[in-house]
Amino acid sequence: MSLVAEAFVTQIAAAEPWPQNAVLYQPLKEEQILLSDNAACLAVQAFLQMCNLPVQVVCRANAEYMSPSGKVPFIHVGNQVVSELGPIVQFVKAKGHSLSDGLDEVQKAEMKAYMELVNNMLLTAELYLQWCDDATVQEITHPRYGSPYPWPLNRILAYQKQCEVQRKMKAIGWGNKSLDQVLEEVDQCCEALSQRLGTQLYFFNKKPTELDALVFGHLFTILTTQLISDELSVKVKGYSNLTAFCRRIEQHYFEVKMA
Repeated sequence: MSLVAEAFVTQIAAAEPWPQNAVLYQPLKEEQILLSDNAACLAVQAFLQMCNLPVQVVCRANAEYMSPSGKVPFIHVGNQVVSELGPIVQFVKAKGHSLSDGLDEVQKAEMKAYMELVNNMLLTAELYLQWCDDATVQEITHPRYGSPYPWPLNRILAYQKQCEVQRKMKAIGWGNKSLDQVLEEVDQCCEALSQRLGTQLYFFNKKPTELDALVFGHLFTILTTQLISDELSVKVKGYSNLTAFCRRIEQHYFEVKMA
């Protein structure tokens, strides 16, 4: 199929109403999913909840390998399979649902800048912690990542993933950072988010946007994930308006209450 024909088919599919049987795929919740993937999956779930679009969450051990981009989560809607928050936001927008249509161009640019900040700092810090911090790697990351697979495949896949992430860390200048430096990056990100949020319900006044979904996914996951130490969650807890923001979204859009 040509690119033009493929784009036409995608456009037609996107114009169809959102179905009741849409499915979101993610790794196994209890024994496999890692901090960064959990944050990404929760961000997409929050976004779809905010759009009032029903989706069934299905956990699969091989979700990462099922995904067209190799990243989770991904959604299966009709004949379409779309992975990661950005493309999912665009796909949903093509179906007539958007959280940021009410923003002006300056606000949209600001929203995108803060989303880049979250991805460049919080997501990178999560990846660093789970693949570059030796204690976390040995006690949490390798056992969880390889849990669905038999030995020695579990070890091989975990080491392959670790090498892949560590190469990325080196490429972006995080390879030689200490854990304290990474935590400082997280603190700076949280400070910027806290200042932008202020006393508002959401980052842009009274209605949530894609930024709210993304921030919630990462901060809520950090606050509720048990790690080797609580240093990461302590950074987030230092900003009371951010923790209140997480509780507010969790209580409004999800049934399970945060302890």
